[in-house]
Amino acid sequence: MSKLEGKLSLYGLTMVAIGACIGSGIFLSPSLVAGYLSSPLLILIVWGLGLLHALTGSLTFAELGAMLPKAGGQYAYLKEIYGPLIAFLYAWVTLVVINGSGIAALSLTFAKYAAFIVPLSATGTLVLGAVVIAVMAAVNIVGTKFSDLSAKIFTGLKLGGLALIIGVGVILGSPARTGLKLGLQSVSTTDPGIGWAGAFGLAFVGVYFSVGGWQHASYLAGEARNPRRTVPLAMILGAIVVGLVYWLANLGYMFLLPVNRIAASGGVAAEALQTVLPFGAVLISIMIALSALGTVGIYTYSVPRIFYALADDGLFYPAFARVHKRFKTPANAILLQSGWAIVLLFVWNTFANIITYLVFMDGIFMLLTGVGIMKLRRTRPNAERPYRTLGYPITPILFILMSAFFIIATLLEKPVQAIAASAACLLGLPFYFYFRAKKRAAETAPAD
Repeated sequence: MSKLEGKLSLYGLTMVAIGACIGSGIFLSPSLVAGYLSSPLLILIVWGLGLLHALTGSLTFAELGAMLPKAGGQYAYLKEIYGPLIAFLYAWVTLVVINGSGIAALSLTFAKYAAFIVPLSATGTLVLGAVVIAVMAAVNIVGTKFSDLSAKIFTGLKLGGLALIIGVGVILGSPARTGLKLGLQSVSTTDPGIGWAGAFGLAFVGVYFSVGGWQHASYLAGEARNPRRTVPLAMILGAIVVGLVYWLANLGYMFLLPVNRIAASGGVAAEALQTVLPFGAVLISIMIALSALGTVGIYTYSVPRIFYALADDGLFYPAFARVHKRFKTPANAILLQSGWAIVLLFVWNTFANIITYLVFMDGIFMLLTGVGIMKLRRTRPNAERPYRTLGYPITPILFILMSAFFIIATLLEKPVQAIAASAACLLGLPFYFYFRAKKRAAETAPAD
């Protein structure tokens, strides 16, 4: 950390914020959102709320990143705020819920867009997703060069794909083409039985998954030049750029496809471009599939850092923090996470189920972190804070309220995924107490 302190510029931090947000969600989530909100106006509003959630959250996290510039990011924040138990449960959930589900969702994105090139059945799509996970695990065990290269290439493919969607939608599409109406008379939800609150909450699942990732830039606050200025500005710029691009991408989709077609689509980007460009579906499918493949590789390699953090704290099996004797990679950790991701892929088997399971627990720990900034303001009022949250306390309160609404709506409308994620979290408790007791025994054992 000390070698990098003061080296990161505003541009570098902004690229971290943007790059961490843009994943596969924007290429599948619009169908999920349109499945709950049949109104074009409401669809654009809920994506706007995603921007607001990202802005308030990033401004809140920026203070913690500047105040606690420690390795581990959110793990370190939660450990400082609530102690080792909550921090361990966050790391545990990251392993068994968040990262595993993220890899599963990305592999499914690859398979769904590959199906536009080579038709696949529902089972075939799942099998291809599992093969992708296994292949990327093997690649990352053998060496790390692919991960370094993919971080550079595949982010460009994602940005290129979004630019293509927006450009084609604005130039070749039109509201008249799809019957797009943005007036209040068009406001409605797809399933009246769910209710407005439930529809908005469930639609926000897809938005939340898509805009998530901005918190990674806050982890680097301690290494930034003039963090009081650059960290909040990078967060704001990153959230605005991603939010605006996503909003325009959804407008592009609706200029090319009616909302009911978007809701029913297995690959909305491909179907949208296919309406005006004969080669559009194949071109965008290749770009998105390769992008998802690269991101699976990045996730597969980055996950072991969590194992190392836990092992260093004496709270995980040392075997999963060891490197392979020949390839010098954390093979055991990669195999564990990849194997679990394949299990989650087949258990939940749809994009909607996977990301609901993922973001429910992620939302809970994000809410806890938001509450934590207010707790630290009270318990450590004199601590050095290179950056203070803009608009405090309104900013974190908005973030907390939006997160709470999303969590409650998901629990009420999708209890199976919510309860399963909660059970997976609580399953970490016996592991925590086992490792804590083992660590204490080792610390109190007499020296030989």
